[in-house]
Amino acid sequence: MIDMGHRNLILTSLIVLFSFVFLIVPCNATKTTPSSAQESEDKALRIEQAIVLGIVEGLTEYLPVSSTGHLLLAERIMGIGDAQATSTEKRKQIKEATNAYIVCIQIGAIIAVLWLYSRRIKQILLGLTGQDAEGRQLLINVFTGFIPAAVIGLLFNKMIKTYLFGTWSVVLAWFFGGLAILVISRKNQEKGEVRHCGRPLVELSWQKSLIIGFAQCIAMWPGVSRSLVTIVGGLLVGLSLPAAVEFSFLLGLITLSAATGYDILNHGQLMLQTFDALSLVIGVVFAFGSAVLSVKWMVAYLNRHDLSIFGYYRIALSLVTGTLLMNGLL
Repeated sequence: MIDMGHRNLILTSLIVLFSFVFLIVPCNATKTTPSSAQESEDKALRIEQAIVLGIVEGLTEYLPVSSTGHLLLAERIMGIGDAQATSTEKRKQIKEATNAYIVCIQIGAIIAVLWLYSRRIKQILLGLTGQDAEGRQLLINVFTGFIPAAVIGLLFNKMIKTYLFGTWSVVLAWFFGGLAILVISRKNQEKGEVRHCGRPLVELSWQKSLIIGFAQCIAMWPGVSRSLVTIVGGLLVGLSLPAAVEFSFLLGLITLSAATGYDILNHGQLMLQTFDALSLVIGVVFAFGSAVLSVKWMVAYLNRHDLSIFGYYRIALSLVTGTLLMNGLL
């Protein structure tokens, strides 16, 4: 159980962090020289915007709050590419490049987990060479869990980005995802202390990994959160909360890597033509740093508490964002 004072402190901190990241960053310089103004207009993504997107990606990628939803919201608030969108075709080009960019800076978050979980990665590599039985089973489980997302993602990727990558889709997913977290947390509280109940990661079978993999596909709807559905999926198949969180991180390595590689192959050239290599490097570096902090905090927090705080955060964020949208303020 989370005491009310601690819960309020964390919730306030998350709200303050959200406000700082999205609302304080200047989207338009007020004083510029003619040359700097022209240079700024020529760039669809400024350095400070790349920094913000990198921080948002790293902080939210592994939290059950949806990094894609936060990035789409940040993109809208900062008006990325608005000055360069001189035509419908140009606007479409910048939108495609931006969608590719927010996927590609996941590289930073991927490297963060590779670093933080280097021992587990080493075990998996030993399993690949037949030197570690547990590592081999974990490797099988991770690849099995990845298969559903790989198949469905390849079949429906374009359709998802065309019809679901919008702010209202994210708002709805935030709200109902938050409700789901609170319902699950309440049921667990009624059963008693369950945080460390359940099976360890080494007892996960490939069949149950496949179930988690199908759950991961739900996160293709922006705002749902890949971390949320894979953690919940892990709990539903009997894993303990720490084990479910770790498997979510490991499954994310291959899923995020595949998504990043796919976007680089299909939209990498457009992304670099629209933005530049420096913007990509900046986004990746800041995503790495913020992801390290985020993962460390999340693991420590969930060792003492449940997921409820993320449910409250998602619902609050959905209500605030929805209100701003309905009043034309966003």
